[in-house]
Amino acid sequence: MINKSITQFHSKYFSHELTRVGGKGVDRLGRTLFDARVDLNPHQIEAALFALRSPLSKGVLLADEVGLGKTIEAGLVICQNWAENKRKILIICPASLRKQWAIELEEKFNLPCQILDAKTFNHIQKNGISNPFDKEIITICSMHFVSNKSLIVSAIPWSLVVIDEAHKLRNAYREKNQIGQAIKQATLGKKKLLLTATPLQNSLLELYGITSLIDENLFGDITSFRTQYINYGGDTADLRDRLKSFCWRTLRSQVTEYVPYTERKLITRPFKPTQQENKLYDSVSGYLMRDNTYAFPIRQKHLLIILIRKVLASSPIALSGTLEKIKDRLAITLEKLRNDNYSS
Repeated sequence: MINKSITQFHSKYFSHELTRVGGKGVDRLGRTLFDARVDLNPHQIEAALFALRSPLSKGVLLADEVGLGKTIEAGLVICQNWAENKRKILIICPASLRKQWAIELEEKFNLPCQILDAKTFNHIQKNGISNPFDKEIITICSMHFVSNKSLIVSAIPWSLVVIDEAHKLRNAYREKNQIGQAIKQATLGKKKLLLTATPLQNSLLELYGITSLIDENLFGDITSFRTQYINYGGDTADLRDRLKSFCWRTLRSQVTEYVPYTERKLITRPFKPTQQENKLYDSVSGYLMRDNTYAFPIRQKHLLIILIRKVLASSPIALSGTLEKIKDRLAITLEKLRNDNYSS
């Protein structure tokens, strides 16, 4: 006899619970923890369990502070998915981190990876594979590459999509943000694991943008979010409660018991510049304050002056390299002006 009170939602949940590998809690991660070739800390296991806890969740945000091992946490989640035969896994990260991800997963979790960029993508296609993304392997791509291949990426039934440095997509909710919008469409409806140490920097709207990658309906539309959480002080207590369901954050202060940090002491030392250093400082300052300099765009002049002063405080050698670049840029500008005058 069929129980009509069991909805499609419940059926999906019970089916998953009956068929998935392992049990609940740490038991589910048991084999993964045993196979991992890395020293794990309790907070990393807790974060991984948080990400794995609900089969119906559309995704989670792991936002541990810098240096607490978010890559290891993600590796545990990826490894568990792999063990459960969910092997279409996509990692989206800045281009500079692709190789690091591949090394971490291969060396610490013995997981097969492929890094896809334009060159390797075209090479694989020439060998007769129409969609190089369509493999049971961990595919690692840059954000730009996924945005360029969004239609092809969207055709794959990804088991898990990991987005590292997710704060770089904090403006994904804006229609003019082409990369963010493309990645959202490419991974729409796929389970996601977002990683960032800075989910919030300047505005709550950044948090809205990041969470929209998981589910656009988590906080409603942008107007509703502004009204409830930003305007007139906002309901921060409600926002905090809602974040608990999909956001996990560990602070360094919470793990000092088992993660030793080097104690750093700030010591102020008096410093008296030499006569030559004073002369250099005065000369550079005089140049920077000239009204007729062509080296810096007017709108950016104040910021660039601050940056050059910081380089000057570092060392004369560092300043020399910066001034050489400015000189080369001015030489190119002068050459263009001469060519334009000659042409006219």
